[in-house]
Amino acid sequence: ARNCPDKNELENFLYHEADLLDQVNLRAWIDLYTEDGTYWMPVEIGQTDPLNHISIFYDDKAMMQIRHHNLDHARAPSKEIEVRSSHIIGNVRLVDFEADTGNCTVKSNFQAVVYYGKQTLFAGSYTHSLVWTGEKYLIRQKRVDLINCDASHGSMINYI
Repeated sequence: ARNCPDKNELENFLYHEADLLDQVNLRAWIDLYTEDGTYWMPVEIGQTDPLNHISIFYDDKAMMQIRHHNLDHARAPSKEIEVRSSHIIGNVRLVDFEADTGNCTVKSNFQAVVYYGKQTLFAGSYTHSLVWTGEKYLIRQKRVDLINCDASHGSMINYI
């Protein structure tokens, strides 16, 4: 059993995750995920199924590692322009907590500015399904609901 995490603990976890993305430290970011962890960005508002419906992203940990390897490879075209980003996270709220496991679901709003040859603004909400390991939280699923999920998007060079 675990006591309910306070808002500060949850905010610090989300801020740390965003900081890893801003540093383009994908190796450490991927380490925040459970072995069965997923990163999901639906293509429709209210989408409930990532497996039988197209998504912008639906990566498991193995796919995240492949993307990291491809982005980080010395001869990768992505090396020609440095990726820079700035994430702002707010309105953090605990929406579900399981006292027997310590697992919880956290929702938040975000804005992310990503520069990769041109500057792009992303905004929406995050839903983090977190697993308590006994020492720390890990991400079982991160769902990113973009405000304009159903719009045409160019290539997304980095996770949001």
